[in-house]
Amino acid sequence: MSDAAQRGRMLLTGGRGMVGRNIREHARAAEWEILAPSSAELDLTDSAATADYIAEQNPDIVVHAAGRVGGIQANMANPVAFLDDNTAIGRSVIMGARAAGVPRLLNLASTCIYPREAPNPLSEEMVLTGPLEPTNEGYALAKIMALRLCQYIRAETPEMQYKTLIPCNLYGRHDSFDAASSHMVPAVIAKIHAAREAGSETVDIWGDGTARREFMYAGDLADAVLRAAADSKGLPDLMNVGVGADHSVNDYYAAAAEVIGWTGSFAHDLSKPVGMKRKLCDTARQADWGWAPQTDLRAGMTATYQFYLERLST
Repeated sequence: MSDAAQRGRMLLTGGRGMVGRNIREHARAAEWEILAPSSAELDLTDSAATADYIAEQNPDIVVHAAGRVGGIQANMANPVAFLDDNTAIGRSVIMGARAAGVPRLLNLASTCIYPREAPNPLSEEMVLTGPLEPTNEGYALAKIMALRLCQYIRAETPEMQYKTLIPCNLYGRHDSFDAASSHMVPAVIAKIHAAREAGSETVDIWGDGTARREFMYAGDLADAVLRAAADSKGLPDLMNVGVGADHSVNDYYAAAAEVIGWTGSFAHDLSKPVGMKRKLCDTARQADWGWAPQTDLRAGMTATYQFYLERLST
């Protein structure tokens, strides 16, 4: 029997994005025959084409990591696209898998699905208990639709293991460092590296820097996803995946400055939006499942900066 025949067949959407690339380069990816079509090969907003592809490939599991993503600036500038594209993608993939009889699906959501005023730590029961953060509401609504769709499918057809992981904020290898679309950690790395190269003595921070965020190294999420793919029956229907601890925005800037070797000072721009004051996951279900991330902030920041330098040199 060939290796491909012995391994399970996984359809990984978003396989060319940060999460998808980290999954594909993880050691446990070798346990799977992974199909990772690019957007040029398969338009996930096209429900008919997506359904046909899934039926033809007949995967054992779908890992849905695709989506239109970006930071506060990108979400505020393109709310229609963030809602429409992500809703279309989520529905196409989940309903296409259901129609093809795919028995297992792992849907990746985001902590932006939690209400803006929800008390921390954010537990899975808090979904749809209050208004969302306005700066990324469109993206959040699309992700809520997808997770509810998975829950409805499970309720109607219990043997279909369609479950959702809710990762906290991510950073790491294969991240986007583009100033207009990147999330906070890669944006901070790019800003501080540029300041060091230019000899600048000051770097701006949006807001007062006291907002707290939980960031997990993307390689750790890949580890959780591949474990969940191998143990979907033991996985809760809905589960946060996080560090269980957070840092202030100022802390992330300080950590990046230390790793990069920049010794300037920070200036706070109080006119800029900062989003939710705090977002920290409740990781009780994750702990019961028996998993925890292994990469601390310093190690993750160092690896991410090395990847950034590699990108600059190519």
